[in-house]
This record gives sequence, structure tokens and C-alpha cells, in this order.
Amino acid sequence: MIPTAVTADPPEAPRLKGRRTPLREQFFRLSLWASLAIGVLFLVGLLTYVVVEGWPRLNSKLWTNFPDIIDPSNAGAQSAITGTIWVISFTALYCLPTGVLTAIYLEEYADRDRWWNRAVEINIQNLAAVPSIVYGILGLGVISRGLGFGQTVLTASLTLSLLVLPIVIISSREAIRAVPQSIRQASLSLGATRWQTIWRQVLPAAVPGMATGSILALSRAIGEAAPLLLLGGLTFITFNPTGVQSQFTVLPIQIFNWISQSRAEFTALASAAIVVLLVILLVMNSLAIWLRNHFTHRW
Repeated sequence: MIPTAVTADPPEAPRLKGRRTPLREQFFRLSLWASLAIGVLFLVGLLTYVVVEGWPRLNSKLWTNFPDIIDPSNAGAQSAITGTIWVISFTALYCLPTGVLTAIYLEEYADRDRWWNRAVEINIQNLAAVPSIVYGILGLGVISRGLGFGQTVLTASLTLSLLVLPIVIISSREAIRAVPQSIRQASLSLGATRWQTIWRQVLPAAVPGMATGSILALSRAIGEAAPLLLLGGLTFITFNPTGVQSQFTVLPIQIFNWISQSRAEFTALASAAIVVLLVILLVMNSLAIWLRNHFTHRW
């Protein structure tokens, strides 16, 4: 009988004792939570103040009546609400197709070794950080006076399109870049052309990111007042725009006008108009969330 070797069980590895979190890390984490709490508290406080202050004027008169300097109790913001919808609609019409097509070119067609493509990318990144008042000066000098469009909805839409176009391009490029290369390679290997691959595979997969970035860019545009004041946005207007050549006012300008008045009734009006503007922003962001969830692909 051949004796069998008896193998002893390997000794258990010594258990590492729990490492205590360094004091600096605890302090840094506490600082982050404190910063978040302060920001949230200030935001909740501002929203509460605005809603409470504007609650008496959150009625149908706010969106059915026109501004009235003499009788604030009957004043409304119909012209400002309508003007905001006109301006932001044409801003989206001008900047979204241009931004998406530019992103497609830079990501799918442009040769990064060419100096002009690198120059375009650098300028787009720089333009995203330019203050909005600079775009207002540009719109006043070039679009309003240079091209002769005047103080109209068209001028405001084109100026705001220039303002948010870099943001749309950058967000669309990031969304296109996030699509896996294997999707493109599989489509091309099956005989699809480059454009068919982009149109049927890349763009549907990039829609969630592009939609989110575009809505956020338009959300910035809808709250701008400084460039529109330079363009001649009227602070008191008692008619709705009827076309791109009409004069206009928007909610940020109307709010600025009311908050500048000395009577307390106009403060309530301004607070109510702020609530309306926040509701419009909430609807736009809800649309972005729905589009993102509806078109999201998991790879």
C-alpha cells in the first residue's frame, strides 16, 4: 500500500484591520456636504420667497392682460410670454440644426491634422466662455445695424443663437463621441455608406445627449436679459409679436422693468412672472429628460 501524502490546509491570511479614514478626507467630505446644503437652502429660500410674494398675482390676468403702468392690479405679461415663445422658438430653429451639423462634421468628417479644423475647434471652445453682453454688442453692431434687421424678433433670435451655438456644438460632439466605434464599424462592414451609418446608427444613439445639451443651452438663452436690452428689447409693450420683423419684449426684460418700479404691487408682479419663467424652464427640462429616457441605448 502506497502511503498518500497528507497536505495541510494553507494558513489563513491575516485579516487587515479596518483603516481609519484620514482627518483631511473627513474634513473635505464634510465641506462638500456643507457646500451642497448651503446651495440647496439658498435655492429653496429664493423659490419660497418668489412663490409667496407672487402668489396673489398668479391668476389668469398674468397671461391674458398686457402690461399696465397705471393700474398694477390689472397688469399682465401676455406680450412678454408671447415674445419669449417667439424668440426662443426661432433661436432653436436657427442654432440647433447648425450646431448638430457642425458637430457631425467635426466628429465624423474633419481631419484633425488640418490646421483650419483645429482652429475651428479652439474658437468654438473659446466662444463658449464669452460673456453674453459681448454677443449683445455683436448683435447690435452687425445684425441690427449692419444687416439692417433692426430691433426685431429676428435680431434677438440670431443673437441668442450665436450665444448658445458653442454649447450646442460641444454637447452634440460629446454625444456623438460617446457612441461606440464598433457600431460604426459593424454598419460599414455590412455595406452602409458613411452618411447612412451616421443617419441610421450614430444619430439615433446620440439623440439623448444632444437633446439634453440643446435644452440646457436654450434654457440659458431664455433667461438672458443683458444682450436683449442692448438690442432694444422694449420694457413696456402692449401688443404681441406677429412675425420675425415685429418688435418684442421677453419675460426677463419685463421682470427687470417691474422690479425697477417703486410700488410694491410691481414686486408681486415680478415674482409672479419669475414663477411663469421657471415653469417654462421646468417644461423644457422635462422634455429633455423624456427624450433622454426614450432614446437611451445601453451598449
